[in-house]
Amino acid sequence: MTTATSSPSYLRRLGVWDGAMIVIGGVIGAGIFRTPATVAERTSSGLPLLVLWVLGGLLTLTGVLCYAELGSRRPQAGGIYLYLREAFGMLPAFLFGWTMALINYPGSVAAVATTFADYFCKAVDLPLLWVKPVGVAAIVFIVGVNLFGIRAGALMQNIFAVLKLAAIALLVAVGLALAHGHLGGVLAADATQHVSSGAFVGALLPVLFTYGGFHYLNDLAGEVRDPQRTLPRALLLGMLGVVLAYVLANVAYLTGLGHAGLAASQAPAADLMRRLFGETGAKVMAVGIACSTFGYCSIAIAGGARVLQTMGADGMLFRAVGYIDPRTRAPQVALALLGGWTVVLMLWGNFGQLVDYTTVGEWLGHAFGIGTLFWYRWKFVDEPAPYRVPLFPLLPLVFVLTVLGVIVATAIASPHDAGMSLVIIALGAPVYWLWRRWQGRSLRSP
Repeated sequence: MTTATSSPSYLRRLGVWDGAMIVIGGVIGAGIFRTPATVAERTSSGLPLLVLWVLGGLLTLTGVLCYAELGSRRPQAGGIYLYLREAFGMLPAFLFGWTMALINYPGSVAAVATTFADYFCKAVDLPLLWVKPVGVAAIVFIVGVNLFGIRAGALMQNIFAVLKLAAIALLVAVGLALAHGHLGGVLAADATQHVSSGAFVGALLPVLFTYGGFHYLNDLAGEVRDPQRTLPRALLLGMLGVVLAYVLANVAYLTGLGHAGLAASQAPAADLMRRLFGETGAKVMAVGIACSTFGYCSIAIAGGARVLQTMGADGMLFRAVGYIDPRTRAPQVALALLGGWTVVLMLWGNFGQLVDYTTVGEWLGHAFGIGTLFWYRWKFVDEPAPYRVPLFPLLPLVFVLTVLGVIVATAIASPHDAGMSLVIIALGAPVYWLWRRWQGRSLRSP
């Protein structure tokens, strides 16, 4: 087998449409079908709820603009890991990759694949004992398709991105059909419900988390055609589509269920469909959520495997992980490794807590990742950049400070989870030292 150091590079096969669908697929998962109920619990009426979703969208667009410049400056696979490595050195890059590769990528895919399997079983009337087998089969299928290269994976992703947008469009249509001109009443504040400023700020947290996942396209930047032009366009187009879909979905929830009904709902999307079409409508929405979650898993596995492959090529993992198949140009070892570990976490069943533990680490990675933009602007002041984030340094500062504020708020609300996240990150330091020492010895051995 060809070694990682002599393996071929990726082929640039993704266009603007593919990139935009990857952004949509990476952001829209199960959150928009559940999170609005949590946000409604923490707000007094529909107006502040919609303001939060618009504000969260604007903040996320700020991050997307920053990622667009980073991607156009360094259009290679690896995303945040690559930027941290170049700006701050191998240790910070390894700590980010350690957290994401070991727990966050496989843990989040295991969690969302379980959600997919749950809704799939509901849609086709399978008993709950089939949830884990269906989830494992989905992961194996996604890995199998991606082994054939990025074009096969992108085709599958494009199909499921369109299907998830169709599910949201159906939600919006049903919500408007149930509205009967009562949106004004839904937006009016409830004088009997008092919401503290802390609860209002806390409502922004699930909004921002639901907007997360826009970074996956940067993980795949090494396979984007004409990346200096395509990456900014695809990121912006995809994220604008997500913001529009999210705001319209929340309008539908408010008009169809009312603010109080949304706050009380455990499954607002299914409840909305059930009001107009009964249990058949709920099953149709189960199919839509299954498509949405499946599409997310496809993107997360494809993007996460590229981070693993880049780490392997750097010698931060076994060299075989950095192998790229010369025929398909897919990181086949990294895909198999990520898929296998994901299956282990799913069968183990305790991945949900692990994902909670690494959420702070992921957002710290976003903050430091976008922080590298200041280093690139200082270090490569004369380097031609086809795309530059507007209003620099204001927009990067707004995003970084907002993310750090989210992290502080999360630490206050869940100190145990935040503490465990920092412990997991810190454990990567001795692992990095031991790995480098072992690697040095292996290189010196005859």
